[in-house]
Amino acid sequence: MKTELVQALTTTFEAYAQQTESGVEFWLARDLQHLLGYTKWDNFLNVVSKAKTACEVTGHTVSDHFAEVGKTIAMPKGAEKEVPDIMLTRYACYLIAQNGDPKKQEIAFAQTYFAIQTRKAELIEQRLLEAERIFARKKLTSTEKELSAVIFEQTGGNQNFALIRSKGDQALFGKTTQAMKAHWNVPDNRPLADYAPTIILKAKDFATEITIFNARQHGMTSESAISREHITNNQAVRQTLIDRGIRPETLPPAEDVKKLERRLASEQKNP
Repeated sequence: MKTELVQALTTTFEAYAQQTESGVEFWLARDLQHLLGYTKWDNFLNVVSKAKTACEVTGHTVSDHFAEVGKTIAMPKGAEKEVPDIMLTRYACYLIAQNGDPKKQEIAFAQTYFAIQTRKAELIEQRLLEAERIFARKKLTSTEKELSAVIFEQTGGNQNFALIRSKGDQALFGKTTQAMKAHWNVPDNRPLADYAPTIILKAKDFATEITIFNARQHGMTSESAISREHITNNQAVRQTLIDRGIRPETLPPAEDVKKLERRLASEQKNP
């Protein structure tokens, strides 16, 4: 298919998009019929019927994606006539393309177009998830620095902060930091948190925030008291995760967050 035709079809398809009053994007079937190379409405309805079946099979509510409506068309001598039409979501258009005649050039285009659009959406979603994890890691670093400062302010020293953090890990994972590093194949010179999935980073951050709050609220003046508080909070967070079917020590490691940061920074420079 020539590049000029692909560009023309893409522009035309997006140009036919409309929106409901609530901002929901849709296309009208009678417009899509011609865009996909079908001259007869009845033939196109056969494709729509197959698409509805596919929609139902995949667990979606058909009426959410295929809404029956009427459309007024112009007739000779200024007369008008209302004909049945269907409001289609982007997903409905995708299903119609998948069930259309692949020998039609327009259908071949549409199938490729929607495959690319789906891939774009997947890439965007993945990028957002990666950015969320980077943010969660930075937030945990900040919170742990704050806890270290609180320990110093209230006890006069924080030389045992690393030990307190390690005790928190053991309470959260039911395993020592070193055991988890071995389990996740984390290098000895790298923090365990750099390989933790987002849910664990947020869990550790939450437990640490509670420790900071209670240490200040109750005026804890010894490292042992703050350590016990931190252990208790991590145990409570662990139990919450387990109650929701998440066992921290059984989760697989995530990608090295430093490597992830470098890749995202590179992609931003060279989109």
